[in-house]
Amino acid sequence: MIRRKEMPLWQELPLLLVVAFCLAVLIRTFLVQAFYIPSGSMENTLAIKDRVLVNKVVYDMRDPLRGEIVVFRGTDNWAPEQPAEPISNTFGAKLGRTVGDLVGVSRPGERDFIKRVIGLPGDKIACCDDQGRITVNGEPIDEPYIFENSPLDAPPNPRQCTSRRFAEVTVPAGEMFVMGDHRLVSQDARCQGPVPIDNIIGRAFVVVWPTSHFTSLSVPDNWKAYAAAHPIAAPPAGENPRPAPDPATAAVMLPFLLSVGVSARSGLWWRPRQRRLRS
Repeated sequence: MIRRKEMPLWQELPLLLVVAFCLAVLIRTFLVQAFYIPSGSMENTLAIKDRVLVNKVVYDMRDPLRGEIVVFRGTDNWAPEQPAEPISNTFGAKLGRTVGDLVGVSRPGERDFIKRVIGLPGDKIACCDDQGRITVNGEPIDEPYIFENSPLDAPPNPRQCTSRRFAEVTVPAGEMFVMGDHRLVSQDARCQGPVPIDNIIGRAFVVVWPTSHFTSLSVPDNWKAYAAAHPIAAPPAGENPRPAPDPATAAVMLPFLLSVGVSARSGLWWRPRQRRLRS
């Protein structure tokens, strides 16, 4: 038997590093990505400098659920909650951002945000009932995760989320109504409008850093109870609700989606993009 000559360590180690880097890029591009939390608009669910993992494929299989925390690209109406720092385009800076992107430590940009899903297409969202709670389709929602709610006595401002009160909004087809858990400082759909579901990058499902904050980001019990009583949002007139994918079809299509990089939400070929996050 001919024994294969072993590669010396000085040659094998760089090769292993390249393979590991390529695998990390593939996982980050198609499956899971780490994101850095730069501001306090999701406190105390998510603290500043937390790192969360985001599932980037889950919404290719199904629609988002009320109560989930999602990362998404803001529309032109969405103003950044923190000023962006100047970006250097030198090779070293680009390499540093790429590596930082993989582990969720690079400086976020302007157009990506993280918020909680409050309303889905057809839902009627308003605030407030006699106890100061938001209502979804006329039903008040208890939100134990809220930290420092907006004041009830502040007058509504169409461009600043300084008031807890806002007029009823019917979420358009294909869009979602999102809000931050730290309502006092969060700039969200109350004043910047709903966001297309196609703009979702993924669902935040676990806090991984710092280790003292490690926790899963599951749907709160209040939203599970609401979903049990209202499983499907009422579609706008003339619109049909999006059907749930067949599990067998989803299982067959998943490897194909990952191999060719096609988004089931947009139907477009995958194009690499920088990770930017605003909470």
